[in-house]
Amino acid sequence: MGNGALSGAVIAVAGAGGPAGRATLVRLAEAGATVVGADNDPQRLSEAVDAARYASGGASVTGDTVDLLDLQSTRDWATHVEKDFGRVDGLVHLVGGWRGSETFTKTSLDDWDFLELLLVKTVQHTSLAFHEALQRSERGRYVLISASAASRPTAGNAAYAAGKAAAEAWTLALADYFRKAGGPEGPTSAAAILVVKALVHDAMRAERPNAKFAGFTDVKDLAEAIEGVWHQPAAEVNGNRLWLTEKP
Repeated sequence: MGNGALSGAVIAVAGAGGPAGRATLVRLAEAGATVVGADNDPQRLSEAVDAARYASGGASVTGDTVDLLDLQSTRDWATHVEKDFGRVDGLVHLVGGWRGSETFTKTSLDDWDFLELLLVKTVQHTSLAFHEALQRSERGRYVLISASAASRPTAGNAAYAAGKAAAEAWTLALADYFRKAGGPEGPTSAAAILVVKALVHDAMRAERPNAKFAGFTDVKDLAEAIEGVWHQPAAEVNGNRLWLTEKP
């Protein structure tokens, strides 16, 4: 594991307990990284960490229960990761959620209140907590997973699309920070956005064996794309949307 493409890298994964988080923990660990996952559900996180350790042959995968809706808790997590491992080379943001309505008229602003916390606040907190450590790294990456809905909202998807669009805008502001910090030679760290239509995993296929999931991205393919962000120069990915589905 120590001789992979990300050998020596320390990467934090926010929202590590879900299916996408599990796939990402495995992929990054197999690439040689030391991976530190965070989730607000300790049992789900523990299961994800154990599964990643098993799948990657005992690689360095640990987990911290963190309330990413609390800025100080998120800052404490970032400080702890850098202190314990000596560096932070990445933050992968996988915190998600979805709510929608039949029509625009039936949109509930309660849905916005819920999604604003998950989709926007957690991006604000992780980026503010980790940006300085990522800039200190020679290969720092902040990776946001977004959705094509942010670029082409539908009438019943207003709250979700607006949340994703706000998260993208915040991440692009972080990218501008990295650009300016890099000076004339260009950025050494980057903030990139991976865009999917939606995600699918094996359990979803088992529950709906006749569904086609057209345009969906498998969580294992997403994890591969996340790792790929470190294989590209910072200047090429910083501030860019990398599409894993057809552009709307």
